[in-house]
Amino acid sequence: MTPARPMTPAGRAGRAGRAGIVVVGNGMAGSRFVGELRDRDTATPVTVFGAETQRPYNRVLLSNVLAGVTRPDHISLVDAAWYASHGVDARLGVEVTRVDRAAKTVHASDGTATPYETLVLATGSTAFIPPMPGLRDGLPKGALVFRTLDDCRRITELAASARRAVVVGGGLLGIEAARGLMGRGLDVTVLHLAGHLMERQLDPAAGKVLARTLAALGIGTRLQANVAGLRTAGGAVTGVELALPDGGTETIDTDLVILSCGVRPEVALARDAGLAIGRAVIVDDELRSVTDPSVRAIGECSEHRDEVYGLVAPAWEQAGVLAGLLAGTDPAARFTGARQITRLKAAGIELASMGETHFGDDDDDVEVVRFSDASRGTYKKAVIRDGRLIGAILLGETSAAGTLTQLYDRAAPVPAERLGLLFPGAAGTSAQQAESPLRMPDAATVCQCNNVSKGEIRACWQAGARTAGAVARATRAGTGCGGCRAAVEGILAWLDDQDAVDVRDAVDLRDAVDVA
Repeated sequence: MTPARPMTPAGRAGRAGRAGIVVVGNGMAGSRFVGELRDRDTATPVTVFGAETQRPYNRVLLSNVLAGVTRPDHISLVDAAWYASHGVDARLGVEVTRVDRAAKTVHASDGTATPYETLVLATGSTAFIPPMPGLRDGLPKGALVFRTLDDCRRITELAASARRAVVVGGGLLGIEAARGLMGRGLDVTVLHLAGHLMERQLDPAAGKVLARTLAALGIGTRLQANVAGLRTAGGAVTGVELALPDGGTETIDTDLVILSCGVRPEVALARDAGLAIGRAVIVDDELRSVTDPSVRAIGECSEHRDEVYGLVAPAWEQAGVLAGLLAGTDPAARFTGARQITRLKAAGIELASMGETHFGDDDDDVEVVRFSDASRGTYKKAVIRDGRLIGAILLGETSAAGTLTQLYDRAAPVPAERLGLLFPGAAGTSAQQAESPLRMPDAATVCQCNNVSKGEIRACWQAGARTAGAVARATRAGTGCGGCRAAVEGILAWLDDQDAVDVRDAVDLRDAVDVA
């Protein structure tokens, strides 16, 4: 198709006769939807608004950028020339200020009014800033949230002159931020209100092992830390004040504070437009607003069957479903929910968590299989009910992640030999067979974020894609959390080895014929 040319605001406003699909939000959900739609439909006019000035990027990998091990340009999801070559009107750095549902028009900060036939909201989430002393008038110098690439750049600039950093919040993002700052050479302490780290994904025993792992990396942890406010001087942060159980206070001196106190779905635009809001925009199985069928919502700003998903894999699944519906290529597509699998992959920390992890040995109707070696930072746990895996934790050594993920995602029966669940190398186990590229069925999902099977990777290899990067370009495998990259490389190595064996066999056969 003919590449789209940049348009003036007047030209954009004059497209009332060409109303198509307008996407608000150009993050991991919005950009994936636009890409999925263009894969299916090259004709429908598409306009995408992105509040950030840069191209969409993989937010999952921000901690690697913060640590200095990955360059910012290496986490981009879309090439700079992609929009023009695919006829997409991309308005980067332009914020949508109002939605007029009666006129089916969105109004933007650049003064334009853009008509739509279908509006897709992919506004994501924003970092929550608690209303406490030192933060009520905005963030003082030296206090930041860790949510965007711009946040990452500002933290990196401040880290260059900082000596000590405090991360408020020991959830997934807080741990990633702490690891990134430690990689910059700072003295880092994590303050967490709960009794153990990542309490939504881990049980207390795993939380203790994680704290020990962080300590071995040089990161301190304070649990049940009740942050009362920030201390400032001259408009800059100087410390974090803790409220103690006896009524007293304690101040931790610091010159850099990262607030990782959770996120909130960004629904101000939807609320002002009169859409039904729970925790996020309430949608049905076709991802339509229950208020207005011409408005769809995906990603962290959508609420489906009382669930708001905060992970990339469900958002990308929603993007694919919606693209199939709007392009007409899959009119029967429906989003019926997703199983949430959390991956933390930072230097020195390997973690996978899924499902119901908090059951213990004393709980009825469940079977718990567990292994712990705190000195090595290893903790493994599988929770089984009625012969099916309903939850698992892998910390420190995650070779069983592929097997457990398949069993959990498909609700498949677990092997009778439970040892193989946690140690796929154990002889004679079904888990070992599932982990081996030779025995793994082609239908087995290798990349959970992008739903890429072993068979699709094999097909790419047969078509000439012989590296993980080439497979990623063809299938997107490994472009989400990155946790499957080793598995992809293992499958490619196995295929290469099989090819080499076939060549050697052919040479041997030729030699035998020559000798005869």
